[in-house]
Amino acid sequence: MTDGDTGIGVLRGGIATGVGSWPGTDVREAAATVVGELGDLPHLVELPGRGVGSDMVGRASALLVDMQFDSTTRGYRLAVRPGAVARRAHDLLRTDLDALEEAWEIAGFAGSGRPVKLQAVGPLTLAAEVELPLGHRVLTDSGALRDLSESLAEGLANHAAELGKRLGAEVLVQLDEPLLTAILDGSLRGVSVLNTVRAMPEPEALHVLDTVITAQPGPVLVHSCAEPPALGFLRKSAAAAVGFDMATIGTGDLDRIGELLDDGKYLAVGLVPTAAPSKPVTWREIAEPGVRLMDRLGFRRRLLAEQIIVAPACGLSGAPLSWARKALTLASETARAYGDEPESLTFD
Repeated sequence: MTDGDTGIGVLRGGIATGVGSWPGTDVREAAATVVGELGDLPHLVELPGRGVGSDMVGRASALLVDMQFDSTTRGYRLAVRPGAVARRAHDLLRTDLDALEEAWEIAGFAGSGRPVKLQAVGPLTLAAEVELPLGHRVLTDSGALRDLSESLAEGLANHAAELGKRLGAEVLVQLDEPLLTAILDGSLRGVSVLNTVRAMPEPEALHVLDTVITAQPGPVLVHSCAEPPALGFLRKSAAAAVGFDMATIGTGDLDRIGELLDDGKYLAVGLVPTAAPSKPVTWREIAEPGVRLMDRLGFRRRLLAEQIIVAPACGLSGAPLSWARKALTLASETARAYGDEPESLTFD
C-alpha cells in the first residue's frame, strides 16, 4: 500500500486513535490527554458535556457555510439567520482548536507534518437529526438535503484546512454516521405515526455521502456505531477507511470485512469498550478479537500492522474520565502489538 492510495499518507495501520467525544468539560486537559496517549493519530476532541452547540450535531452549525441551526425541544432545526446556537458552536470550536494547538506545541509536534484527525457528523445523519422549520427531518426534503450536504462539504474542507495550517499537520477527516443503517432500511420515525421516513435508496445515499467525502483535501474515514454496520454500502463509497464497533459484527459481516480489506480500505476497528468492564482487562484481551478476525478471514496477520487502526468502540463522552484514559492506553498498547509482531501473538 503506497501513500498515493490514500491521498496524503495520513492513514497507516498498526496505530491507535479515538472516535471523538470525551467526558467532562475541560478541553485543555482533554487535548493534552489525547495528544499524549495517541501520538500517532491524535484527534480534535468533542466535549458534549458542555451542552448545546458542543454535541456532534450542534457542532456542525459551526462548520456549515451560509446555513445555521436553532435549538428546539427535540434537538436542532434550520434557522433563517445566525442565532445563539450558531454563535455558541463557533465559540466552542475556536476554544477546542486553541486547546489542541497548545497541546500540539507542548508535545513538540508543531510543524512536524504528523497526522491529526478531526470528526464531524456525516451528511446523512445530520439530515436525519436536524429539522426543517416546520418540523420534518431535512432528510425528507431532497432540495434541503442537497443544500445541507454541499454546505457541510465546503465548511468541513475549510475546517480541515485551518486545522492543518494551525498545527503544520496532515489531516484525516472522520465522518460519523450512526444513523446510516436506519436511513438505508427505513426505520427512522417521522414527526408522527402518519409521517414516515422512507428508506433512502443506496445510490441516492451514496451520492450524498460522497459529496462530502470527495470535497475534502485528504482521505476520509466514515465511522458508524450502528448495528449492524452498513459495510457493503460503505465499501462502495469514496471513503479511504471505515470504522465500526467490533461487538456489532456477526458472521454475516465477515465477507464484507474481507472485501473492504481486499479493496485496500483501512479499518478503524472499535476493540476497546466504551464502558469500564466489571474486572480489569489487559491489552492482550483487547487485541485478541482483531487477531482472531484475521485468522477467521484467512488473511495474513500482518494486515493488522498494514490496514487496521485500533480505536474505542464508540465515543467516550459517557465514560468515567478514569476509564476514558485507560481506554486510550489500551488502544495504544494493542496497536503497538499489532504493529510489532502480530504473527507471534498467542492466546490461551
